[in-house]
Amino acid sequence: MTAQTNKVVTITLNPALDLTGSLETLNTGSVSLVNQGSLHAAGKGVNVAKVLSDLGADVTVTGFLGSDNQELFCQLFEQMGAKDHFIRVSGSTRINVKLVEESGAVSDINFPGVEVNAEAIRLFDRELSTLMQSHDYFVFAGSLPRGITTEQCAKWIEYLQQNGKRVLFDSSRDALAKGLDSQPWLIKPNDEELGQFVGRQLTTQQQCLEAAETLSDKGIANIVVSMGADGVLWLENKQWLQAKPPRMNVVSTVGAGDTLVAGLCWGHMQSLPKEELLSFATALSALAVSQVGVGVPSKDEVISLQKQIQLQELSR
Repeated sequence: MTAQTNKVVTITLNPALDLTGSLETLNTGSVSLVNQGSLHAAGKGVNVAKVLSDLGADVTVTGFLGSDNQELFCQLFEQMGAKDHFIRVSGSTRINVKLVEESGAVSDINFPGVEVNAEAIRLFDRELSTLMQSHDYFVFAGSLPRGITTEQCAKWIEYLQQNGKRVLFDSSRDALAKGLDSQPWLIKPNDEELGQFVGRQLTTQQQCLEAAETLSDKGIANIVVSMGADGVLWLENKQWLQAKPPRMNVVSTVGAGDTLVAGLCWGHMQSLPKEELLSFATALSALAVSQVGVGVPSKDEVISLQKQIQLQELSR
């Protein structure tokens, strides 16, 4: 059992500045008027880092960051008290556009990231080796920038795992498929991403359970499937545990999955018992949909909601 710790490294290989706009309805092919908007530093690993920091973790952030527009990232890391070990590369970090309609529908327009060259990869290799000496938990989250192959990402996961580290891996499509071969310690696909991996749409809980079990056969210790309002499924040691939150007033689903990853990571870092760990992570994620922006405004709210999470062991 890994000792209790507050120290964690989050890795965002392809961060983004999120330009989020709220509007009544999106008129594709014509003009849409945005009621309010914001631009902030993001990317899946950065979001995970923000939540972990709010929970009290000692966070180190790394990955690749464009040197031309890094100010908002630097400000955020300073506010969080995170140690900034990002490798700077030439160019600008991408801007991703998120359009949130009154109905709750979110349209994501994701741009390609910066170009990462061989020298930046060498520097990141060195950074990872150094951080490995003093950290047990590493969160790889998000997509890959240009210049980073799925094989390279998988190699980093394998390197950490072989050195006894706990790697939480949250990605999708080709990066997820290749990364799974490296047997990360925990993965958290949503039902759609899981369906993409197995090559078919998953419409029932039973289908999700079966698909996740094929991943368990690959030697992945923890498989967590997020299913939106239907809650969270966790397969560990051939045992299924399901957590269902109460119905929430959904304001925005942006960052809810990242919040779940942060909650799972924190729970393991604190060596929480299994049921408490899953109910805490599920409550944290459920609260995330009731707010705009990523973070934990009140830990008391999380603990209060945690009491309303329904837990159930699923027999197969």
